[in-house]
Amino acid sequence: MEELLELKDLLLAGNIPDALVLVEEMTEMSKDDKLNKIFSFAKILLLHLIKQAAEKRTTRSWDLSIANAVKEIQRTNKRRKTGGIYLTEEELRETLEDAYELALRAAAKEAFEGKYEAEEIAAMVNETEIINQAMELILE
Repeated sequence: MEELLELKDLLLAGNIPDALVLVEEMTEMSKDDKLNKIFSFAKILLLHLIKQAAEKRTTRSWDLSIANAVKEIQRTNKRRKTGGIYLTEEELRETLEDAYELALRAAAKEAFEGKYEAEEIAAMVNETEIINQAMELILE
């Protein structure tokens, strides 16, 4: 809100160059927020896909978490007014790869009642397959 008030003041003062700089900063802040949300939901998605693969089973709760995370990633990635997307397929894959280690550590605490370390869970699953599965779900 503070930025909007500052923008208003700059425009009223006729200071267009500084107003444009502020608009650019606000645009970046908005995009950063979108990317952070996508990353957070990517961790949740991967967490449950890792648990499914490691335990070779699923639960209704995991299925719901997966569906919710996928929907939120799709929704957040979509530019509503101008159309298009924030992250390309390649950037989505990079985000999933970046989030994988955190999701793996979280899965180690939850899968098999937490009795395995992240490295042990990693040996039970195939990272590439899980990321590919996540991409397929997101791109549906």
